[in-house]
Amino acid sequence: MYGDRVHEAVLKAGEKETGITIHFMDEGIDTGPIIEQKKCSVFKSDTTDKIKSRVQKLEREWMPKVLQMMEEGKVKIP
Repeated sequence: MYGDRVHEAVLKAGEKETGITIHFMDEGIDTGPIIEQKKCSVFKSDTTDKIKSRVQKLEREWMPKVLQMMEEGKVKIP
């Protein structure tokens, strides 16, 4: 599951948090070793678009940081 479907499922499940997982790729889907995870709150008044915006903000913030960490040798490729 990906995209808006994830955010819809978060709302339907009544989750209080959602977020991102940045991981190495392997032969599976979302099964590679985790590099970083970040959370954001889900509020009762949220819509799918509000959650999507919050999650995308995390992605824009943390993808460059993880790449920088890799470049600096702070993340080792398994």
